[in-house]
Amino acid sequence: MSCILHIETSTSVCSVAVSEDGQVIFEQQNLEGPNHARVLAPFVDEALSFAESHAIPLDAVAVSSGPGSYTGLRIGVSTAKGVAYGRGVPMIAVPTLKLITVPTLLFRDDLPDDALLVPMIDARRMEVYAAVYDRALNAVREVQADIVDADTYRPWLDERPVYFLGDGMEKCKAVIDHPNAHFIDGALPLAKYMAPLAERAHAKGEFVDTAYFEPFYLKEYQATTPKKRF
Repeated sequence: MSCILHIETSTSVCSVAVSEDGQVIFEQQNLEGPNHARVLAPFVDEALSFAESHAIPLDAVAVSSGPGSYTGLRIGVSTAKGVAYGRGVPMIAVPTLKLITVPTLLFRDDLPDDALLVPMIDARRMEVYAAVYDRALNAVREVQADIVDADTYRPWLDERPVYFLGDGMEKCKAVIDHPNAHFIDGALPLAKYMAPLAERAHAKGEFVDTAYFEPFYLKEYQATTPKKRF
């Protein structure tokens, strides 16, 4: 049996969940963010208290590893490290873009066998962080930053059905008009959807080095310098 605490802070949504043997038994989420610095610690305390009150010992901590918001990822990973050290349990990194695909894979029964999934996170202007996966979550193309236009994903669209999802999907919807393009609304990276990915990693012993783990930012943080006022 395995009990895993899940922490997701890669976007403006903050969420926490607890799973036992892959089944979610506790969840909390805040959709009014970004409020990570305010709500994450109480969510985690509530989750740990829930597990303790049900005499369920914690076996691991899973954290959404990016790409995503620099600040959000830092808060999530630092919190996960604190719990992992404090409880003496290993840490699991769950790629955020794979996480975004989970509800589609779990709850849609109309995906063709040859479908491709393109989860994406909104970046600046017409840019998104995206990857291309098959239905087994094998990477057809690894994560990278894309400038979205009508031809960005044409090599795959010309061959088979492609499903775009995530908060960067609206940018594609605005410029891509192709018969093989499908757009899935409301696909959020939530902690409760980390359970199947984290459970699989736990079973395989796929843990990260808690001390040295860093989120996958994709791009380095760039601080802006305020303009001088005259």
